[in-house]
Amino acid sequence: MRIISLLPSTTEIICDLGLGSELVGVTAECNWPQHVQDGREIVVRSFADPALTPGQIDEFVRQQLDAGLDLYTLDDEALQRCDPDLIVSQDLCRVCAVASGDVEAATARLNCRAEILQIDPQNLSDVLESIVTIANAAGVADRGLEFVASLRSRLNNVLEAVQGCPRRRVFVLEWIDPPFGAGHWVPDLVVAAGGEPVLSHPGDRSLQTTWESITQAQPEVVIVAPCGFGLEQASDQARLVLDLVPETAEVWAIDADAVMVRPGPRLVDGVEALASLLHGVGKLPTILVNRIR
Repeated sequence: MRIISLLPSTTEIICDLGLGSELVGVTAECNWPQHVQDGREIVVRSFADPALTPGQIDEFVRQQLDAGLDLYTLDDEALQRCDPDLIVSQDLCRVCAVASGDVEAATARLNCRAEILQIDPQNLSDVLESIVTIANAAGVADRGLEFVASLRSRLNNVLEAVQGCPRRRVFVLEWIDPPFGAGHWVPDLVVAAGGEPVLSHPGDRSLQTTWESITQAQPEVVIVAPCGFGLEQASDQARLVLDLVPETAEVWAIDADAVMVRPGPRLVDGVEALASLLHGVGKLPTILVNRIR
């Protein structure tokens, strides 16, 4: 089977299922496992510009969407060269990846007969189920079940470790300019780690909030997890908001791309990291989190 992944998260899933040799096309944003782009077609190009500030990125995205313009470019020629049997796509977020409707239009005009599998998880349970769905579509159903069982076992270990711990109030800041509270599966991660999410939107998209609302919510811990950024950039952004969040709150930066915002297997790493910083469970993974205050 020849597989194209149009999401960084599904690229991770496909590789974790042992299907790396069948993965022929990825996006410019797929960066895990390391070197996953090597020898593969880049079928989607991103709008991302590392020189832009969070505020400038937000303004650009709003302008593009208001004008009905795409944020991602699907490369027809690269798609043809891949000659795929299976394309894994999404309709969850226009800001995160190319929409499945654009993929369907491309395959139609190119006379490509690949199956298009749409993955749109809304919560942590959906993320785990999406692994099984992809495994079934790729013909490795048993691998999917075994892999998900191992992830659930790790989650159960965290649940047992934090049982009885006081649930600290946690605000996850998914964007700093303007501020956004996290949604979809992110509140589930906080709960699984033994925290109480505030100003969150479980199973729904993240929503813009205000610094005043964040202060009024009285979080004990603020996790700065900017979508699209790793730990170094998250740490820089966390320092920018120190005077805007409650002065009594701990402020942490986390590698959001690795373990928070991408709906893939590493979300379980995120739960373990959160449990460590909230309750001292296990060894603190300093490659993933950084205490700013």
